[in-house]
Amino acid sequence: MSTQRIKTAILGTGNIGSDLMLKILRQPDALDLVLMAGIDPNSAGLARARDLGVPGSPEGIEAVLADPEIGLVFDATSAYAHRETAPQLEEAGKRVIDLTPAAIGPYIVPLVNQSAHADATNVNLITCGGQATIPIVHAVSRVTPVAYAEIVSTVASASAGPGTRQNIDEFTFTTARGLEVLGGAASGKALIILNPADPPILMRNTVYVLPQGEFDEGAVTTSIERMVTDLQAYVPGYRMKGAPVFDDTTAPIGGGRMITVLLEVEGAGDFLPPYAGNLDIMTASAWRVGQEIATTLLNPTSKESA
Repeated sequence: MSTQRIKTAILGTGNIGSDLMLKILRQPDALDLVLMAGIDPNSAGLARARDLGVPGSPEGIEAVLADPEIGLVFDATSAYAHRETAPQLEEAGKRVIDLTPAAIGPYIVPLVNQSAHADATNVNLITCGGQATIPIVHAVSRVTPVAYAEIVSTVASASAGPGTRQNIDEFTFTTARGLEVLGGAASGKALIILNPADPPILMRNTVYVLPQGEFDEGAVTTSIERMVTDLQAYVPGYRMKGAPVFDDTTAPIGGGRMITVLLEVEGAGDFLPPYAGNLDIMTASAWRVGQEIATTLLNPTSKESA
């Protein structure tokens, strides 16, 4: 078995960057984490990286660009920062997985289009709400056309750091577009709620799907259940809170029969607390996409012969 790995860096030393670091260190596979870069020399994330044997630098993007052998970069900063650094990373020939809602590169959700953009220089993981709910909308749309999808993501206020709060506007826009582009809905809408409850709640998502015309309830249920099982392979704390609900009273979003799916996401507790499932699903998805891209880089002919 080959022991080759792609040299990898994490840009951003906050909660998401720290959790992603632990996920990669726990199961590196095709990833060789050689740098954690931020802009605050006193960052707890940088100190944590160094304690774990990962080189840390407060030079940010400059530290990443200074190492020509780094082939893959996870950007866990902010949408604003990513828009500034993405052109520099592309010019340096580095592949980028964007964990911000900047949406410069194509959207990607592992179970929906994981291999579709294996050659893209920059791929976007949309948002936590997108990673949690787009697979459900896609599960419905692969059975029957979807006219409208609406999601409401409720996360613990304690799990929403400065970066998340700065990205609220981008969250609603990017998630809604993801429901359409990847979920298959003709029209989509997304809302996020920061719940200040103490103790903090787990991430909860409500997915409303309005198919076009009649559909087979059994086929839709089977498709959704299969998607949930598949997603649990990399996010074990992802689950449905009961079976999908089929309701004829759809006045709030128009006529037809509405499908409602209630979801809950509990984090793995690698670095973040279990209630921060919204952040955990992003880092778990990033790890999975990173493995796919790194494997393609190590075996460039495997994609052609697949």
